Amino acid sequence: MPGFHHVEVWVADIERASAAWGWLLERLGFTLDNEWSGGRSWSAGGAYLTLTTSPNLSDAQHDRRRAGVNHLAFHGGPPASVDAVMTEAPTHGWTPLYTERYPHAGGVEHYAGWLENIDGFKAELVADRNPAAAASVGGTPHT
Repeated sequence: MPGFHHVEVWVADIERASAAWGWLLERLGFTLDNEWSGGRSWSAGGAYLTLTTSPNLSDAQHDRRRAGVNHLAFHGGPPASVDAVMTEAPTHGWTPLYTERYPHAGGVEHYAGWLENIDGFKAELVADRNPAAAASVGGTPHT
């Protein structure tokens, strides 16, 4: 079966990371499945995302601009759902990015919001495309 099995994100402060990520993941339909002293795990659609601390961290500071993963992109549901999450995000530890170009910072046909948390992790929330609109411009729906 194709697709991700899981993604593991190492964090320096599990409590702080869990507060921000937990809110976002649960808001997007993920369910908290497992919790232990150094980590948390949420699942959706047969895959899961784990936040964990590790004594093997080489640096406590995350920098998404270095080689490695820049951001995680999630299905955000209909545009109204993306709008609601973007509105609520600042009260849950997330700062909206590219606000002057929201919701089309990724292009006219790409409805999405970008967020960054206090630890520098970035998430993208991609809205479902309207199949009729996609067909009218010769594209395929992005879901």
